[in-house]
Amino acid sequence: MISWDITEKDDIAEIIFRTEKPRNRLMLELMARGGMRVGEVLKLRPRDVHDRKLTLRDPKSGKEREHVFIPQKVADRLKEYVRDKGIQPDQKIFPICYEAARTMVKKAGDTVGIRLRPHDLRRHAATYASRSGVPIEIVSKVILRHANLSTTQIYLGKVPDTEAMRWIENLYA
Repeated sequence: MISWDITEKDDIAEIIFRTEKPRNRLMLELMARGGMRVGEVLKLRPRDVHDRKLTLRDPKSGKEREHVFIPQKVADRLKEYVRDKGIQPDQKIFPICYEAARTMVKKAGDTVGIRLRPHDLRRHAATYASRSGVPIEIVSKVILRHANLSTTQIYLGKVPDTEAMRWIENLYA
C-alpha cells in the first residue's frame, strides 16, 4: 500500500497564515479545507459559488457535476475576493495555469520548511477530518468525492502508534 507523510494541522494553519496574497491564501484554503484538487480550484467561477456550496462542472469522476462544501469563513473570503476583483460570473476566479499553482503551493510550503505539493493539501483535508472523528463514509463521499472507500483509505495513510494509543486512551478513559 502506498503511504504518504501527512502534513500536520498546525503546519497547514501556519502555511495559510503566512500566505499574504489573498488569491494564494484562498487557493490553499480551498485545497486544505475543502479537499479540492488543484485543477478544480483553477476551474472555479463565481457562478459555481453558492455560499458554502461550490459546484464543480465536469469533475474528474465523469459525472455532470459534483459539490464541495467549505467552511463559512472561507466562503465569505471567497465572495469578498470575487467582489473586490470584479470577477464576472463566467470568468475564472483564479486565472493561472496549473504549473503556476503548483509553484505557489511549493513556495508556501517552503516558508515553513515543508515540501508541499497541491495534492498534499487535499490529503490533509481528508486526514484531518478523519482524525477529528468524521465518519470515513463522509470523508470519502463528501470531502474527497471518491466512488470507492478503498481509494479514501489509501489517502488516509498510516496511523502513527502515538495517535493509535491516544484514540484508544480517549475511547476507554
